[in-house]
Amino acid sequence: MADDSDQEDKTEDASARRIEKAIESGNVPNSNEINTLFIFAAFTLALLLVSGSIAQGLVTGMRGFLMNAHAVPSDPHAYVALGTRGLMLWGQAVAIPVALVVVAGIAAGLAQHPFVFTTETLGPKWARVSPMAGAKRIFGMEALFQFIKGLSKLAMVGIVGGTILWGERDRLESFARLDPAACLTAILGLALKLMAGMLTAFVAIAMADALYQRYRWRQRLRMTKEEVKQEHKESEGSPEVKGRMKQLRAQRVRKRMMAAVPTATVIVTNPTHYAVALRYEAGMAAPICVAKGVDSLALRIRAMAKDHDVPILENPPLARALHATVEIDAEIPAEHYRAVAEVIGYVMRLRRRAA
Repeated sequence: MADDSDQEDKTEDASARRIEKAIESGNVPNSNEINTLFIFAAFTLALLLVSGSIAQGLVTGMRGFLMNAHAVPSDPHAYVALGTRGLMLWGQAVAIPVALVVVAGIAAGLAQHPFVFTTETLGPKWARVSPMAGAKRIFGMEALFQFIKGLSKLAMVGIVGGTILWGERDRLESFARLDPAACLTAILGLALKLMAGMLTAFVAIAMADALYQRYRWRQRLRMTKEEVKQEHKESEGSPEVKGRMKQLRAQRVRKRMMAAVPTATVIVTNPTHYAVALRYEAGMAAPICVAKGVDSLALRIRAMAKDHDVPILENPPLARALHATVEIDAEIPAEHYRAVAEVIGYVMRLRRRAA
């Protein structure tokens, strides 16, 4: 009941980080029906391509043994050598089908998920020996699905196989009257036809099971709202820490701005809500903004400017425009060149008069 309750609390889709960690630990979606499909297809391919050569090799080897059976010495060493030769003969015959099946098994895994090497799945998990977990596996929804899937698979395969054999019922009666070589050829053709039909049925079964297994895998990886918040904190940092860092950066910027106010050429204000400190020297491409602020920070900039005899000019439209468009230590935009040039020109004339 606790597991059901926990699953109900998991209302959020799994994050990319959670999915990545699950794959790294070996928790990947896996459909046994896909594995069966690939192995069955490899076996069918081997039967189609190399069954003739396998049969020919076995017939040749057995014929040689039967024709020379009287010459086999009756001692243990000869029997061991004979058994070894027989095993080598069978090994050579089934080497290609076995290799195809192994390759198909690996390909089935790679078709469902990327290659994963981990030792976590080898460790003991006490939940596997828990009576409650075992009862849940036997009587839970997953067990019901597997039972229904098994019945469906049996019914589909039976229908396909029965349909093919029913269509070949007239030929089956004639197999008894054929010589062994012709009978084997006929049986091989019928077996290939039967396996092709079975393979078609398995494709539908495997695709449906693969989609279901991926859906169940994502359901198991779902997260609670608290887990989402915790993961966000771990990846992005605590909001409190981020807020504190942002506050410290803002304090450093204000200190640097206030230290640059005495170097400004003019302070453009509106008249108390906005303040923008501009600096211009001969040879500069354009004036730059050394400080700006609103409300209390604007008042501090004005006070600092008065203490250091920096001219303060009220130009509300220009002050608002500069505050909105120019960054600290950046040149003013081209569209404000004319207005700023008039302000700085006016300040320069005042200084000449005072001199």
